[in-house]
Amino acid sequence: MIEMTVAGIRMDPPQNDPVLLLREVSGPRYLPIWIGQGEATAIAIKLQGVEPSRPLTHDLIADLLETLGRSLTEVRITGLQEGTFYADLVLDGDETVSARPSDSVAMAVRLSVPIYAEEDVLAEAGLLMPEEEKDSETKDSEEEAPAEEEVEAFKEFLDSISADDFKAPGES
Repeated sequence: MIEMTVAGIRMDPPQNDPVLLLREVSGPRYLPIWIGQGEATAIAIKLQGVEPSRPLTHDLIADLLETLGRSLTEVRITGLQEGTFYADLVLDGDETVSARPSDSVAMAVRLSVPIYAEEDVLAEAGLLMPEEEKDSETKDSEEEAPAEEEVEAFKEFLDSISADDFKAPGES
């Protein structure tokens, strides 16, 4: 399992669909996952530190876990089949609950738990940014806020890909 971090939410220009961007913690790969608007909003508002006046669904689930004396220990992106990603919520006691990656990440950002992806998933759907390929060996540490040119390069990179790039061979 490869530890990932949330790099952000970006809108895919053609249909204006949200894309969740996960980045490999100790490597240069990104994992783009197209998600629903509701889940994108849930992730984005938590990342921005916005506190809604009433709990959102993911906040409710976190509250239920706490009330029931359970805890989420990690999130795992476990598979990719025919363009659909799969994930598990891992609870204390190593019990797993199958969930969509978008819901899983929304829970992970709320409860500050690590996110992991299977190497097979990253090998199939992970992407390298051009700058990351040539500079990954020389970076000493990750900056808290990405440099403006890195953000622009990443935006250009995202503009050049689409959900169709992740379809299995022979899929139409």
